[in-house]
Amino acid sequence: AALAETLLASELFGHERGAFTGATERKIGKFEAAHRGTLMLDEIGEMSPSIQAKFLRVLEGHPFERVGGSKPITVDVRVIAATNRDLEKDVAEGRFRRDLYFRLHVIEIVVPALRKRQEDIPELAEHFLRKFRAETGRKITGFTSAAIDKLLRYRWPGNVRELKNVIERAVVLCRGSLIDADDLLLTSIATPGDSEIQPPPGEEEFLPASLAEIEQRYILATLNYTGWNKSRAASILGIERSTLDRKIRRYGIIEDAPNRG
Repeated sequence: AALAETLLASELFGHERGAFTGATERKIGKFEAAHRGTLMLDEIGEMSPSIQAKFLRVLEGHPFERVGGSKPITVDVRVIAATNRDLEKDVAEGRFRRDLYFRLHVIEIVVPALRKRQEDIPELAEHFLRKFRAETGRKITGFTSAAIDKLLRYRWPGNVRELKNVIERAVVLCRGSLIDADDLLLTSIATPGDSEIQPPPGEEEFLPASLAEIEQRYILATLNYTGWNKSRAASILGIERSTLDRKIRRYGIIEDAPNRG
């Protein structure tokens, strides 16, 4: 774990020759290389506490040193950070620094799960087909209607990465000029929405109700399931956090007070 942390620090901040085993020459880190530009960091929630602290100092404009170095380096970098974790929950549980969270949380863009934007699936599939067709030289012209239907009905627990891998595998294994449904090897792993949401009490059997009543009960059930973590609930419901807040106000949904006996 310590080695992995050192290597991550090296990637971000660079290192001097001899800083650790295998450091045979000086290396410029991502921050230094992105000076006066933009740096995209994925899986930001996986940083260790010590890397988070150093990262925060850089974001606040303080100089940093390369691993094994002592020369202060100052950079001017715009940072775009991405994560699939619930950072609000990680902050509450002490796994992510509160000050770093608020420093990063300037403009938030929530990308819905692939299953919630089905109109993108055919276009992404065609994109990946063109990419892997060019790489492999296969003479595949497109998808059958059965294949597209299978792609649209699948829940995509692995999102776009999974779609990319499925198309790559299909391009390699396809025996004809069109990718058919049988060429698409999909998993049976449940999506978070399938496994995390339990139906509200009384939903197992049909009870006539308006759409507004059903929505109100479902939102309340989701909020109770997540312990009223609104960001997580909004992610599960597939809506923006601000939209969830408006619906809570519209329906007058109130968190139940804990039973203290």
